[in-house]
Amino acid sequence: MSEEIAGVEIPDSVLVKEATELVRDAASPLLFDHSRRVFLFGALRGQQQGLAFDPELLYVGAMFHDLGLTEPFRRTDQRFEIDGADEARKFLHAHGVTGMLADRVWTAIALHTTPEIPLHMAPEIALVTRGVELDVLGIGYDAVTAEQRAEIVAAHPRPDFKNRILAAFTTGTQDRPSTTFGNVKSDVLAHYLPGFQPTDFVEVIKNSSWPE
Repeated sequence: MSEEIAGVEIPDSVLVKEATELVRDAASPLLFDHSRRVFLFGALRGQQQGLAFDPELLYVGAMFHDLGLTEPFRRTDQRFEIDGADEARKFLHAHGVTGMLADRVWTAIALHTTPEIPLHMAPEIALVTRGVELDVLGIGYDAVTAEQRAEIVAAHPRPDFKNRILAAFTTGTQDRPSTTFGNVKSDVLAHYLPGFQPTDFVEVIKNSSWPE
């Protein structure tokens, strides 16, 4: 039987159940609850905008979007977004979802910290970003009702979320600071990682091998 929260039905499928268990096992309650809220908020925004989206693809995108911050899936040689995107595509392939659909979920996760661009792409890509932006940044906070927010937070609480998610971002990226060049996690490390020196785009250009 399907679960419903704030008018959003969580698909009752093997794919969704196994995605849920994988993330529940790998992630902290903080990241698990956040990822579920991302799906719920993203789905609500999609309903409001009349978007035709695949709820299973949106679910996997939302649930895996921060998997690269977790110990089992965290690498040090690439952006954390790519860690999660790679694992999502691998998971989908194992469940018979390949090609363009798997690539769409990969893109949704890889771009979820890139402002604006995902909102002009396929619905599942846009809605992962919409969900992340609402839950982390408060963008679109009033686009859902107080009752919807309350029901979602009751199902997936967010105690001291602002401080705890910033700590999770720091832990997940501090061992690969160079991968934050050009993205929002550079701001996180600038606040919370002592001695961090962000790469300066202008200096990269000026100091490149080109003579002029």
